[in-house]
Amino acid sequence: MAVRQRPSQGAPGQHFLRSSRLAAEIVKDAGIAPGDLVVDVGAGTGVITRALLDAGAEVVAVELDPGLAADLRRRFAPRGARVVEDDARSWTWPRDPFSVVSNLPFTGSGEILSSLLGDPTRRLEHASVIVQWELAEKQAAVWPATMRATYWRAWFVIAIVGRLARSAFAPPPSVDAAVLRFLRRHRPLVPPDEHLRYRKLLADAFRAQAPLRHALRGQVTPRELRRLATHLGFEPGSRARDLDAYQWAGLFDYARRVRR
Repeated sequence: MAVRQRPSQGAPGQHFLRSSRLAAEIVKDAGIAPGDLVVDVGAGTGVITRALLDAGAEVVAVELDPGLAADLRRRFAPRGARVVEDDARSWTWPRDPFSVVSNLPFTGSGEILSSLLGDPTRRLEHASVIVQWELAEKQAAVWPATMRATYWRAWFVIAIVGRLARSAFAPPPSVDAAVLRFLRRHRPLVPPDEHLRYRKLLADAFRAQAPLRHALRGQVTPRELRRLATHLGFEPGSRARDLDAYQWAGLFDYARRVRR
């Protein structure tokens, strides 16, 4: 079933799914079960909100556009959905365990993901989000690593699980899209309560754009780095982007224990 066209004052970068059947498949593939608390970010015309409610989820629909939010409230509040008119980039995420299934606005999707995934002590279990293909490809790649994806991978497995043609959206975007999945690890690579210290280590190293022996000066000595390189499987002359999430976690664990 086709959904309504984007309103004239809709949020920038919003491209709405055209098919309720496709939305239902995305929700099914996400493994949503009755009673799950699920946030639909940028709920728009409600095609994913409806699919989540049909799956029996407890739904929070977050929508910035006042007209769209009012329409969502009228249609889905009677079915138990909670509609929040707010900007997901600054919205306070649930304290209880929750998942996210949504078609993110293409403009600002990176900021929304940073807000969602920036604090691993938050009880996010799983997210399946539709984003621009290029963004998904960049964050799912093992190499070259990005600072954000390396940080996120300490607590989540990241994978592209679908590709959507631009014709699947109204209005159609200029690029194809992907379903990008974040699944919480049963065993985190870094203790969640150490996330600020870990993020600083990564930020310093990626910002330096220099070999790690220079970027990590003060954290590990060149001799320690050579030993860690052999143990963890990277070249001593590597830069931040060359290490995968496991190697970064191992390096951080060593620096954390030695520099306490």
